[in-house]
Amino acid sequence: MLKLNGQEIAMRTFPNGETLLGGEQVLAAATEDNVIVWKYEDDSDLIKLMFLKRYLDERGYRTSLTIAYMPYSRMDRVEGASAFTLKYTAEFINRLQFASVQVIEPHSDVTTALLDRCVASYPTLSLLEDVMARVGFDGERDALFFPDAGAQKRYSKLRGYRELVGFKVRDFQSGQIQRLDVVGEPAGPDFKAIIVDDLCSYGGTFLLSAEKLKALGASEIYLLVAHCERSIYDGKLLASGLVDRVFTTDTILSEPGHERIHIYPII
Repeated sequence: MLKLNGQEIAMRTFPNGETLLGGEQVLAAATEDNVIVWKYEDDSDLIKLMFLKRYLDERGYRTSLTIAYMPYSRMDRVEGASAFTLKYTAEFINRLQFASVQVIEPHSDVTTALLDRCVASYPTLSLLEDVMARVGFDGERDALFFPDAGAQKRYSKLRGYRELVGFKVRDFQSGQIQRLDVVGEPAGPDFKAIIVDDLCSYGGTFLLSAEKLKALGASEIYLLVAHCERSIYDGKLLASGLVDRVFTTDTILSEPGHERIHIYPII
């Protein structure tokens, strides 16, 4: 999905699959200084983004880009014969020559390093305060849980709270997590925990995290993630009963689809 200055740009498809961009709707939304918001749905969005940007270029407009969720963020390194698809996607975007690029909650610093004129924004930092108020979080007793060192680093600006950190042992052949150890001590039993991370797919990591937190004495567990993929409905997390509520934004999901999911509109 693409928005130009807050207006969604709908594109039709010819019978053979080619994309049709209607110039009238673009011109109606365009100004001298434009912002495209890109909410990735599938790879055809890359072509649509190119068509929209080039159409604006031909008319001399300045255009910036906001990426709700950077596709291929997980592919931020090369392991064995794997393809560095995040790099390839970033190169495609760079060739479009946006005046600036903003990425909402990048998975790692690799994304911002690969994209030209790029800055990152972290809405989770401000949303956490609302989540804490909703769940009755006690800063003295309750804890934030980061599933790995990457999450702890990503949200290092969160200071003054009791922190627990997970350390995963993963089988790199299968990608499965073999063990999750927790570093840190809760204040005591019956504490509330908020798991904080950038992305939820099937929710396996968070299910394992919740099991560990329950074993440590957590009475209520909540999950706050910037991006939540639709695959969460196919995983075991929501049905497990271990996580009381999932808080996320509309960078991927548009509708909750489950009573345990709360979506903050930011796009």
